Amino acid sequence: SPFLISCRKSKGKPNGKKPAPEEKKLYLEPEYTKSRITDFEFKELVMLPREIDLNEWLASNTTTFFHHINLQYSTISEFCTGESCQTMAVCNTQYYWYDERGKKIKCTAPQYVDFVMSSVQKLVTDEDVFPTKYGKEFPNSFESLVKKICKYLFHVLAHIYSSHFKETLALELHGHLNTLYTHFILFIREFNLVDPKETTIMDDLTEVLCSSSGSSSNGGGNGSSNSAGAQNHVKER
Repeated sequence: SPFLISCRKSKGKPNGKKPAPEEKKLYLEPEYTKSRITDFEFKELVMLPREIDLNEWLASNTTTFFHHINLQYSTISEFCTGESCQTMAVCNTQYYWYDERGKKIKCTAPQYVDFVMSSVQKLVTDEDVFPTKYGKEFPNSFESLVKKICKYLFHVLAHIYSSHFKETLALELHGHLNTLYTHFILFIREFNLVDPKETTIMDDLTEVLCSSSGSSSNGGGNGSSNSAGAQNHVKER
């Protein structure tokens, strides 16, 4: 099944001048980056268990991340509106959605997130793509689909940090967000699921959160990963 493809376009200055100084990133403040909901060492959880098939492990974790990131976004969705977030932006980067015909769609952040979540929901509940029945094979395209899903989920997490961290703080959910982000980043690194160039935009946060989790702190590395609550492959439809 064709998967909608998105891309990004930087809004950097074309004349070579340095862009205006960015607003101070609240999510990098030490008092907030220290907040987690668990001190568990995720590293061992993310690694592929010996008795588990790789595709089954990727399916299980990807499905779980989808549900958790969707839930995390829902906590701030009332603040993410067409007026407050007229583009799907993360720092100085703007993301566009491309439909199945390759047509570029400029959309608001809530529209973009809706495209992401509805597309991923369709995939993870499709027995031909994410099989749950015994003996059913994963499609040849499975790994590439997982990579696309993870790229989109990263965009959503990054948008929450860059545009809605104040609301997340007010709700006292920053510990949940930090734990989810750390777990997700270390997982996608473990299995090389997202191009490091795609995640560079959040390298400052990744370095702070993931280096304190016993993982490689350099932004593009294939460091170990952290994974909590990712073992349960969602079988209900």
